[in-house]
Amino acid sequence: MKKTKLGLVFGVSAYGLWGLFPLYWPLLEPSNPFEIVSHRAVWTLVFCLVILALTKALKATKETLKRPKVALKLFLASILISINWLVYIWATNTGQVVEASLGYYINPLIIIAFGVILLKEKMRTLQWVAVAIATVGVLILTIAYGHFPKIALALAISWGSYGLIKKQLGLGALQGLAIETGFTFIPYAGYLIYLGNHGTGQFGQHPGITFLLISAGAITAVPLLLFNGSTTRLPLSTIGLLQYITPTLQFSIGVWVRHEPMPVARWIGFIIIWVALITLGTDLVRSSRSIDNRVA
Repeated sequence: MKKTKLGLVFGVSAYGLWGLFPLYWPLLEPSNPFEIVSHRAVWTLVFCLVILALTKALKATKETLKRPKVALKLFLASILISINWLVYIWATNTGQVVEASLGYYINPLIIIAFGVILLKEKMRTLQWVAVAIATVGVLILTIAYGHFPKIALALAISWGSYGLIKKQLGLGALQGLAIETGFTFIPYAGYLIYLGNHGTGQFGQHPGITFLLISAGAITAVPLLLFNGSTTRLPLSTIGLLQYITPTLQFSIGVWVRHEPMPVARWIGFIIIWVALITLGTDLVRSSRSIDNRVA
C-alpha cells in the first residue's frame, strides 16, 4: 500500500474511532463519569507501558521525566486532558452529544486564536473571515440553547490547550500519554480503590462492564497511535480536513441515534459554523499549495 493511502487509512480510522466514542461511553453506565475517567486513565497507562516495554522504549520515556521543564508541561497536559475527558464523558452520558460535537467543530478556530494571541502568528484573510462567521454561529447557538455553550467551549479550549503543549514538546504520542496518565495514576487509582472498598464501584460487578472498563485503555490509545501514523504520511492540509470526521460523526449520533432536540435556530447556528469551517478548509488547502509551489 502506498504511503499516502496508508496514511489516509490511519487518519480516517483514528478520527472515525474518536467520532464513535459517544456510542461507547454510555455502555459503561451505571458507572459515573469520574469512575469512567479513572478507569480510562489507569488502563491507558497499563496499555501504554505494555507497548513501550514491547518496543523497548521504557528507558527513553523515563529519561524524559528527568527534564524538569518537559515534566512540568506534561503535568499540565495531564490536567487538561483529564478535564477534556471528564467533560466529554459527562456530556455524552447526559444527552448532550450535539453540544460536545460543537466543541470539536470550533476547536480549529480556538487553535488559530492561540496562534495569534500566544505565538504572535498573523492571520490570513480567509482565516479572519472564518473566525467572524464562526463567532456569529456561536452567538446564534448561545441564543438557541438559552445559555452560553460552556460544554463546547470547555472541550475546545482544553483540547486546544493540550494540543498546543504537546506540539511544543514534540514527544512521541505513546510516551507523552504514558507520562500524562502516570501523573494522574495515584488520585485515579485511589478513587477506584475507595469505590471498591465501599462497594459502589462497577468494576467486578458484571463481566461485561468490567471488560469494557478495562478496554477503555486500548480504546483511548489505539486512535492516538493511528493518528500519529497518519501525521507522518499525510500533508497538513489533509490532516486538517480529516479532523472534521470526528465532530460530524458525533453530531450525527447525537441527532439521529440519540435523538437530541435540534430546533431550527440550532440548525442555523451549526450551518453557519460549517460555512466557517469550509472557509477555513479552503484557506488550509490554498496555503498548503502555496508552500508546495515554493518548495518546488
